[in-house]
Amino acid sequence: MSAENKDVDKETLRKKLPITYDKKTQLPLWRDVRTLTLNYTISVGKIFPFFEKLAEGKILAIKCKHCGELYFPPQVDCPKCRKSEVDWIELSGEGELETYTLIKIKPQSFSHYDDYVIAIGRLKEGVRVLAWLRVDDISKIHIGMKIKLVVSERLPESYLVYEFVPAEE
Repeated sequence: MSAENKDVDKETLRKKLPITYDKKTQLPLWRDVRTLTLNYTISVGKIFPFFEKLAEGKILAIKCKHCGELYFPPQVDCPKCRKSEVDWIELSGEGELETYTLIKIKPQSFSHYDDYVIAIGRLKEGVRVLAWLRVDDISKIHIGMKIKLVVSERLPESYLVYEFVPAEE
């Protein structure tokens, strides 16, 4: 039995059902005995300006030159009219919190992080954004609160991401 599966008991494995129990809820969980490592490469050539500006602390969306729709995150083609001609628009980052959830049980690739908040905010430009919400005190989070979308460095990976923070009021 591998180290990853030490909490799957021998009786469970004998039955060919690798079931373990969540430590918090005591609910049964399927625990695959295989290790999954996933590395991927995605072409970002047509949306590379987004990453260039992220490095400058700016967050961009695309605006379709044909139908005028604004999209975030940027996409290669307009989903509405399927055209590829777009303008790059810098977002203000100013927005309002629409919904959020506190993540306590994380996928393994995020297990090294403390509990975190995922939020959906509507920016003043009209686009909805899904991002982490960085707060010191989760009791101060409320629907409708003013938030700001900012560029920050995610550690320990040391790469740039966008996330929400409470806006200065």
